[in-house]
Amino acid sequence: ETGTLSDATIRQMIQRREVFPCYFGAALKLDGVDALMAGLDYWTTPQLTRPEFGARVFKITHDDQGERLTWIRMTGGTLRPKDIVYDDQKVNQLRVYNGTKYATTSALTAGSVGAITGLTGTRPGQGLGQAATSLQPVMQPVLTYALDPQREELHTCLAVLRQLEDEDPQLHVTWSEPLQELRVQVMGTIQLEVLQQILQDRFQLTVKFGTGSILYQETITQAVEGVGHFEPLRHYAEVHLLLTPAPRGSGLQFTTDCSLEVLGRNWQHQVVSNLQAKTQAGVLIGAPLTDVKVTLVSGRASNVHSVGGDFREATWRALRQGLMMLKQRGDCQLLEPWYRFRLEVGQEQVGRAMTDIQRMNGQFDAPVANTSVATDGTDLTTITGTAPVAAMQDYSQTVRAYTHGQGQLECIVDGYRPCHNEMAVVDKAKYVPTADLENTPDSVFCAHGAGYPVAWNQVPEMAHVPYVYSNTELAHFKAPSK
Repeated sequence: ETGTLSDATIRQMIQRREVFPCYFGAALKLDGVDALMAGLDYWTTPQLTRPEFGARVFKITHDDQGERLTWIRMTGGTLRPKDIVYDDQKVNQLRVYNGTKYATTSALTAGSVGAITGLTGTRPGQGLGQAATSLQPVMQPVLTYALDPQREELHTCLAVLRQLEDEDPQLHVTWSEPLQELRVQVMGTIQLEVLQQILQDRFQLTVKFGTGSILYQETITQAVEGVGHFEPLRHYAEVHLLLTPAPRGSGLQFTTDCSLEVLGRNWQHQVVSNLQAKTQAGVLIGAPLTDVKVTLVSGRASNVHSVGGDFREATWRALRQGLMMLKQRGDCQLLEPWYRFRLEVGQEQVGRAMTDIQRMNGQFDAPVANTSVATDGTDLTTITGTAPVAAMQDYSQTVRAYTHGQGQLECIVDGYRPCHNEMAVVDKAKYVPTADLENTPDSVFCAHGAGYPVAWNQVPEMAHVPYVYSNTELAHFKAPSK
């Protein structure tokens, strides 16, 4: 109303993260540092501290001896060595750093910054004590690269990458014991180049990475009741799981809808815990399963022979058996990551760009002309839309080539959608779900004092517990709208 804001109002808006002051300079040349410090002093408002202990983890590092350091900013109370701060873990040592050198201290108080030794499992953004945990980054890797260790030992590289993953949770590292293969999951080639440089500079490791491949996911489009039975001699468990489609982007959800008279509380807890214990794989190419609600609906235990491991085996087999039933009906679906893109090209190149996007199975909005000017003075037209990552991941080089360096492509991951070339991807993967022994869909029954395997498609007629849902009832569980 007045055309101005009072300084007090601006301070409040800064504190609420509604206004963000910008300062420019170069610390290396001491340029702009005084203005920045004066601005911090003038525009910020001191936070009220609480008497109870509170701290926010802001990074994880390792010192020269490999000691893991949890860096915290104290928001309340006092912290001392031997205090228990997280998951029954005690503080070994409190350090206050000045550059690479540090001094140990007997206490950290509200407002101070320090590093803790002796903690495992902490992560950046985590709140300790009364401090709340920050929102986690939502970036999702869409590409996976196999590591070629060159002259380095593979297990040495694995140990180093696990350390880097500990420091930066956005780096995803996977290790396949049967294949003896180490892979990293990243957003793209720039992140990969930075990772190679870190491995060289910090650990003197020279590595290369193979050609990147897409991180696919799998889901289902119809409901099914899966059954798993595990009954070798002196063991017994049977589990019935209802698998239903869940909204896109919701991940896996695990719950129970089973009477305690049918299956005891302890066994029900075992089922849910086992579902959460590992990444559940689909049956099309073995990609991670997502957007499925898994409900325990029935089962059976033996008062004499059942142990926890029996329900682990029965639970995993029930999930896979249900997925195999759906695959047989054509109700499994492969998902791939899609980009939301913003493409700037010259007006005479718009037709070429639109043709490329259609060829990549993408979708685009109406082009907007004269949105910006290239370095040579050419007016640029902007095209926005979505396209599969698999088709567009290398398109930026193509854009630079046909626009002679004047065009620009910006992409952000826009979530997962049905794969545009599912049959080709499945055929290329040559995944045989029944040969994946770590994720078998088959069951084990017992007769004449010995256990014997039963193929997944024969389990329904041999199950000891009646099915909870008929095919007609399952048909009422419709896939949610996109």
